[in-house]
Amino acid sequence: MKSASLPLTIEVEQEDDGRWLAEAPALPGVLAYGESHAEAVEYVQRLAMRVIADRLNHAETVPTFNSFL
Repeated sequence: MKSASLPLTIEVEQEDDGRWLAEAPALPGVLAYGESHAEAVEYVQRLAMRVIADRLNHAETVPTFNSFL
């Protein structure tokens, strides 16, 4: 199993309708909406962990993240 060490960068922006969108660009498709900045970040972190766990379960390549930014 291959891995690389890098921080999991989370990008957050507020939509025109007031919702917050958080995305983890290192994990394609990992994005989540929240009512607040903090909620969107929390949701995307949870989703990122699920995606990483699923990749581990299927012996797929998983980046090794130092931290959530």
